[in-house]
Amino acid sequence: LPVSVSLKSLEHADLIRILTEPKNAIIKQYQKFFSIDKVDLIFTPEALEGAADLALKQRTGARGLRTIIEEVLLDVMYEVPSRGDIKRITVTADTIAGTQEPELEFRAEVPPVFTEKSA
Repeated sequence: LPVSVSLKSLEHADLIRILTEPKNAIIKQYQKFFSIDKVDLIFTPEALEGAADLALKQRTGARGLRTIIEEVLLDVMYEVPSRGDIKRITVTADTIAGTQEPELEFRAEVPPVFTEKSA
């Protein structure tokens, strides 16, 4: 027998919870990714709200959240490994809206990215 189920649309608060609460939440995945390079990734509450708003506006729901976050972090994901001086990345509502790059906070001392061994 075919099963027919009606689904309730996700709401704003649901999308924010999807970004932050599950064990494998999108935000947690990106924080782990950046922690490999000893960089803290921070999303302001307004940034989370902005991402949820954008997903609702685009009618992409939960699946669109990953794309939204990835587009915001794409450039900095390539920049961080080649630099040793980035300490913290902060994503704001303006970052989500596309009007501002993520805010970068730098370390006082720059650890070497590559070390050479003498022969």
